[in-house]
Amino acid sequence: MSDAIYAREVGESGERVAFLHGLFGQGRNFTQAAKALQPELRSLLVDLPNHGHSRWTDTVDYVDVADRVAAFLRERWVEAGRTHLVGHSMGGKVAMVLALRHPDLVDRLVVVDIAPDRSEGADEFVHLLDSLASLDLATLVRRGDADEQLRARIDNDTVRGFLLQNLRSVPAEEGGGFRWQANLDLLRRELEVIGGFPEVDATFDRPVLWLAGERSAYVGPQHAEHMRRLFPRTRLVTVRGAGHWVHSERPEAFVSALRTFLLA
Repeated sequence: MSDAIYAREVGESGERVAFLHGLFGQGRNFTQAAKALQPELRSLLVDLPNHGHSRWTDTVDYVDVADRVAAFLRERWVEAGRTHLVGHSMGGKVAMVLALRHPDLVDRLVVVDIAPDRSEGADEFVHLLDSLASLDLATLVRRGDADEQLRARIDNDTVRGFLLQNLRSVPAEEGGGFRWQANLDLLRRELEVIGGFPEVDATFDRPVLWLAGERSAYVGPQHAEHMRRLFPRTRLVTVRGAGHWVHSERPEAFVSALRTFLLA
């Protein structure tokens, strides 16, 4: 089902790297990083299932998603050989499962602010999903109306803007108005699965960069043993001043870490 995945390329030369976004995200979230990595690296910005332009599914399963993305990468991106792989949050879990199940496909792996364990902080995402569900799309005349309605529940302008990238206007010939591009109902229903991590009886023995945000609770000392059991060649780097969204909060540090690791 690799045809269910949408992605776009940035750059025309250099080593290959594929980016997998987190919950509520889209491949385009890494556009600036991909541009900054040129010309040494060419990037593939992937929309994961139930996000962006990729197809919706009936359930959420990390093994299934990882296998779908792996099939897509083999057919559309590398054909033969390996690609570097970068995954943030939920996309980091997909990237880890993919590397464990398809080690021949991945050269170097970067896992951004997530661990191969059950994630703490799910209540935050419950709140965000409930806030989006509270919007009455039928009352929206313009995108700014949605921003105003959400402001009382989500006071962070950056987070609100990030979430509202999932709101799409519907052409007049299709009825007009607005709709959600992400499969919000499924994501809310499967949040327990998204917060977990599957059992995978394998190890990935190539280099792994584990990036953690200094102000984030998603990566901690309690995760180190399991991470290194699955990924023995892991190097942990903490990005100062960053929270969970490392690539958007500290973009220069993020790109610098990628460039140093991927081009070593």
